[in-house]
Amino acid sequence: MELLVVIVVIVVLLLFVVGIYNRLVALRQNVNQGVADIDAQLRQRHDLIPNLVNTVKGYAGHEQDTLEQVIQARNTASQGAINSQDEAKLRVALDRLLALGEAYPDLKASANFQELQRELADVEDKLAAARRALNAAVSRYNTGRETFPAVLFAGALGFQPADFHRLDDSEKGLVDQVPDVQF
Repeated sequence: MELLVVIVVIVVLLLFVVGIYNRLVALRQNVNQGVADIDAQLRQRHDLIPNLVNTVKGYAGHEQDTLEQVIQARNTASQGAINSQDEAKLRVALDRLLALGEAYPDLKASANFQELQRELADVEDKLAAARRALNAAVSRYNTGRETFPAVLFAGALGFQPADFHRLDDSEKGLVDQVPDVQF
């Protein structure tokens, strides 16, 4: 009879650990999905930049310094090491590029420029939403990992805390090189 009770307790404990493991795996996958969503939005942003630069070049050819800064910032940000500092520099360079639309009435009226500007704003909104979703997924994962009784097993099962601010090298996506598209 004692052996049966021990076996039942072990089976219940094993099922309990399997349940914790499966829950943590699901939460970790949500974090990975959040990272992939951000990477997709960054890739889309980087894909739009050459089109925007080429459109502005046609109207504001003598603003070479601004155009070169945007190209340099995009190239730096797209070299596989996506980080917040490079993306911030790219955002500043893009803001300067978009400000050229105010200085050139023909550019401001260009349908191509307006469409690219709208698409870029849309991508920025989606990127902000993807970052919020990632932070929420990281929060749920870390909370699930650190709550009792999961905290007793999480480390032993290989579940490490996720970081809100820094992505692992294995989690960083590479921004693909974009063909030179000209209007």
